Amino acid sequence: MALIIEVNHLSKKFSDTYAVNDLSFTVNEGDIYGFLGQNGAGKSTTIRMLLTLIKPTSGEINLFEKKLSAHRSEILKQVGAVIEKPDLYKYLSAYDNLSIFAKMSGIKVSQKLLMQQLQMVGLEERAKDNVRTFSQGMKQRLGIAVALVHNPALIILDEPTNGLDPQGIADMRNLILRLSRELGKTILISSHLLSEIELIANRMIIIHKGNKMVEGNVAALLDPAHTLIEIDTLDNAGAKQLLLQSKWALFIQKKIQLQLMMNKTEVPQLIIDLVAMGVQLLSVNSSHSLENYFLSLTTQSGHVEAFAN
Repeated sequence: MALIIEVNHLSKKFSDTYAVNDLSFTVNEGDIYGFLGQNGAGKSTTIRMLLTLIKPTSGEINLFEKKLSAHRSEILKQVGAVIEKPDLYKYLSAYDNLSIFAKMSGIKVSQKLLMQQLQMVGLEERAKDNVRTFSQGMKQRLGIAVALVHNPALIILDEPTNGLDPQGIADMRNLILRLSRELGKTILISSHLLSEIELIANRMIIIHKGNKMVEGNVAALLDPAHTLIEIDTLDNAGAKQLLLQSKWALFIQKKIQLQLMMNKTEVPQLIIDLVAMGVQLLSVNSSHSLENYFLSLTTQSGHVEAFAN
């Protein structure tokens, strides 16, 4: 499988602060790759380096197995991107916007092809309407049509669901899946909406304060062995003390809430042991969503290596 993106030991320093610090990751052909992190984690800085909008302090970027710094023009012809809110001509129609950006890209496209692009993003019925009448979600989808107009192999989307309502988020999710499944595009999508990435990505990286926390297949990273168990009792402090004196002590995760990280197959025995200890249980809840996983990594860095291996 071809490597579309290969980032090696990438860093970007602003004054005395590293926005990105020794970051390495790979994106394979056909991936929907989730680039995850809280606001300020370094996602946008990394994307700007991938698009040569800013220069790295150190490290190397290869796209399509070629060095980006040496083959910039050739490589970027194969890349389409939407960085935050797309820049559009709001007093022109959707069709005219797409036509202008096609000409700016130096390509000749037919009216039929432009309408097909608008159909792909669900805007064919609004093709003649001025962009200023569009919702934010429609503008985002038009931005993706612009990014697709030169038929790139790689699409980079930076927070494409920012400012969208639930329906807009669902529309964006479905569009990204269509681009992958029907057009075979490789997609890198950055977001802090972890539940959305969980629904669409096959691989992902989580970064925190410019550092890589973990990278891998979403299915593997959400393995049942990493199920978060939250317990509520009539006396949580007392229950915690009992657990700290038992074999379950190694699984306890947080200082305030009573939480344990374990394989979900061990939960029945945990409940049996708690009852045997005389703990009065109110509830036992389990989850292994990407959001809980992300929070466990960014708030408890001591557990990262165990998950990453």
